[in-house]
Amino acid sequence: MVICIPVITKENYPLYIRSTPTEKELSFQYMVHTSLDVVDEKISSMGKALVNQREVYLDLLYPTEDYKVLQGYTTISKVKFVMVVNSSNTALRDNEIHRMFWKLHNSYIDVMDFDNMVMYIMIQVC
Repeated sequence: MVICIPVITKENYPLYIRSTPTEKELSFQYMVHTSLDVVDEKISSMGKALVNQREVYLDLLYPTEDYKVLQGYTTISKVKFVMVVNSSNTALRDNEIHRMFWKLHNSYIDVMDFDNMVMYIMIQVC
């Protein structure tokens, strides 16, 4: 299950964050900020291949014992979407995660629906 979804701006500060044990939100923010170094490193290693891409889907960013900062996704405007999931969750496949990021990105563009989409992704059973 997805337990935290933050949206990070181009300048690397949180624009939006939602987590399901809200008591651990600060801990999740720390994990997400730690993973941003990995995001920047992966993006810079891609170099000029990114010029024509509208979005970049990144793989596993920052695993810990209890959680995985599973995936990163960045838009052409350099807004970053990240998902934190339980380490025990092996049901999520790459294509499902990519589809979740795509839905988040589209609902982010349509601001009125973004919070509803985050809640839907966090409670859906995979």
